[in-house]
Amino acid sequence: MRSLFTNKPSSLKVLARYVKTNALLAIIAAVIGLWALQLVFSYLSELDSLDDSYTMGEAIKYIFYRSPYFLEQFIPTGALLGAVVGLGLLANKSELVVMRAAGVSIYRIVGWVLQPALIFVLMALAINQFVLPHSNQLADQINDADSSSLVTSVRGYWTVQPRFENAENGSATPDGSDILYIDYADVQGNIGEVKRWHLDNDGNLKSAIHAEGGRYSGRQSLETADGTSSGQYRYDWQLNNMIKLNINQGFESSQAVAPSDTLSLPFAPESVYLLTRKAEDLSLTQLFEHRQFMRGQGNRSLEHELAFWQKLLSPLSILSLVIVACSFVFGSLRTHSLGLRIVVALLFGLLFSYVQDLVGFVSLATGFSPMLMVLLPIIGSAALGFYLIKRQM
Repeated sequence: MRSLFTNKPSSLKVLARYVKTNALLAIIAAVIGLWALQLVFSYLSELDSLDDSYTMGEAIKYIFYRSPYFLEQFIPTGALLGAVVGLGLLANKSELVVMRAAGVSIYRIVGWVLQPALIFVLMALAINQFVLPHSNQLADQINDADSSSLVTSVRGYWTVQPRFENAENGSATPDGSDILYIDYADVQGNIGEVKRWHLDNDGNLKSAIHAEGGRYSGRQSLETADGTSSGQYRYDWQLNNMIKLNINQGFESSQAVAPSDTLSLPFAPESVYLLTRKAEDLSLTQLFEHRQFMRGQGNRSLEHELAFWQKLLSPLSILSLVIVACSFVFGSLRTHSLGLRIVVALLFGLLFSYVQDLVGFVSLATGFSPMLMVLLPIIGSAALGFYLIKRQM
């Protein structure tokens, strides 16, 4: 059938604007609705944690700082639900039937719906890049201040450093190793709580150090045996309010309070900041820098790689779910009520989220490529949507 709009491009533009506006308003309403519902549930869950140290004001501040994270998490499901509602309302008024009878293809209508979804793609990327690193850090500071819970999680940076003792002839002999823990670090070079345990060559604990924090004091160039520069640097931090516990033979111990001490690391403050942050709290560029740093160290962090690919490929997740939403309207559910389509869309959105979490756990457990594991549910949902649409053409 020849399109009725072939010789009327202005009419086609008006129709496209009408479909885009309906889809955009529906997606906005769905995203805001799911976001507000999550905020209410978060508020109710925080009520059980209120006490003298964690007041209502602190709980509201915590929810406020976590709200960008909730928004970013519900954008894909909101786009799916909004596209179903927007197209479903047009289908209930038989407007989609008129468009199809006029010769407008299904793929063109799907393209119109995908265009407003691109706004939320950009929004998700902007939140991940510019907002979440700061808002999650502020939320974590409030959450850490509540020490009433007996359950703690492993966080910060842990490492084992070999230790050497310089002899009089200039040679270095092994002197056991240090287990180092840094609670947190910021981009200015300040570090939080520091703990260091020194083990001798036999693995026996010889000393333990605890410091409340430290400040970056500069770097020093490392020299080779002939006195020339090796091109590598040692970065130093001045520790404050330090307590040192020495353990001698026979399990005798002595404790001393020192005003300060020096902590040396082989990498810059920017790298310490990346190493002490959780993967979900880093932006895309920071996750990429973390990945490059780990490669330079000959190591890898699957958790950070997985978070990098999840954030980088999140736009494809949103677009694939919108394609599935279109298939619900044009596909096998086209004759059913809008309410049923909404229920199916919510169930599919939850299923997609659970599958994403599952493939993430599989990647962490098996070491399989995080990029491929993140792509699997995206490709699967897009293929399912195109298949259901093609069956009705």
